[in-house]
Amino acid sequence: MTVVIDGTLGIDTIQANTVTSAKIVDGSVAAVDLAQPLTLGTAQNTTSGTSIDFTGIPSWVKRVTIAFRSVSTNANAHLLIQIGAGSVQSTGYLSASFNGIGVTSTAGFIVEAGSATLTQSGTISLISFGSNVWVSSHSIGRTNDGISACGGGDVALSGTLDRIRLTTTNGTDTFDAGSVNILYEG
Repeated sequence: MTVVIDGTLGIDTIQANTVTSAKIVDGSVAAVDLAQPLTLGTAQNTTSGTSIDFTGIPSWVKRVTIAFRSVSTNANAHLLIQIGAGSVQSTGYLSASFNGIGVTSTAGFIVEAGSATLTQSGTISLISFGSNVWVSSHSIGRTNDGISACGGGDVALSGTLDRIRLTTTNGTDTFDAGSVNILYEG
């Protein structure tokens, strides 16, 4: 039997006291792993304004999923996700999106959106690469014409991620339908 001294459980303790049928990769669970749960943010309507911000993201976060539900704008600019540490970063991204036409951006993680009459649903995943570098991937479907967009990118932040902004490539198109939310984990 393993005695818990430093906040970890030995594999023999887990096997002797089976809790679930799940397997633990390295045989231990640290107390810090249990203190960083999967956390759902508060959904925000994308029915007005030129940007939607999520702030106060904890410093321990290693992955963020951004979920779109029928998001639309009043014009033809593409969607843009910008992240930041203390303030939103608008430079230094290497980002691309494709749905039959490829688009790129250095101002944020771009999502090819089509036109004002189209709505977007899907997810963008942001994963910490270490040293304040974040990589993205996305899969978004246009719910009213059956076209999908996929892509990805990366960016280096000057500090620890604490905010995410949804906007458009021109920064002036107004959101007019849908909602967006984030889900984050350590």
